[in-house]
Amino acid sequence: MILKKLSALFFCLLWLGSGIAGCQSNTGRLPEKNKLKITENQSDMEKITLGAGCFWCVESVYLDVKGILKAESGYSGGPKPNPTYKEVCSGTTGHAEVVQITFDPSVISFEEILEIFFQTHDPTTLNRQGNDIGTQYRSAIFYHSENQRMRALEIIKSLNASGAWEKPIVTEVAAFKEFFPAEDYHQNYYKLNSEQPYCQYVIRPKLEKFRKVFKEKLKH
Repeated sequence: MILKKLSALFFCLLWLGSGIAGCQSNTGRLPEKNKLKITENQSDMEKITLGAGCFWCVESVYLDVKGILKAESGYSGGPKPNPTYKEVCSGTTGHAEVVQITFDPSVISFEEILEIFFQTHDPTTLNRQGNDIGTQYRSAIFYHSENQRMRALEIIKSLNASGAWEKPIVTEVAAFKEFFPAEDYHQNYYKLNSEQPYCQYVIRPKLEKFRKVFKEKLKH
């Protein structure tokens, strides 16, 4: 059912897309929860690692979402251990800029996590998001379980079949191996640097669109 809703709404609401990376649609209400069960049972929490262009943008989006306990910027998908930002930006490490998300599945589902993922970047552009170009900016889902892999592939298949985009989705779906947190100054970057030009002209418009179409999923 979720896949059908995703496909239909993607097709109808593509006008929300922009040259930067367009948000598109909200597919439904989240179950009402009074608060996150952060300390009650950490074993109930799940992780997913996502690449969708600049990690500053991705992090700022997911930090706003109910059910997200943590969204940490970093690097994944390449063989080099403990890469630096400069090394990753060179495009020689094999890593993508990613955000590792810890979420409460009793508040937000894996499908909803990917709904936000696909609607806040262009998954049809290979190694590019807007003016950010290189393999480090590739669209990627690094799954943490076989169940996540199967569900991600189902969603991609459904979206491709729906004709949501003119071009096919090129998102990499690969097994998670290791996550290297980015340097401290990258964490919570938008909140701490909102007056910087990149934040004002790239992140802010994207975040404003996201907050409008996903208002029922926001923490505040």
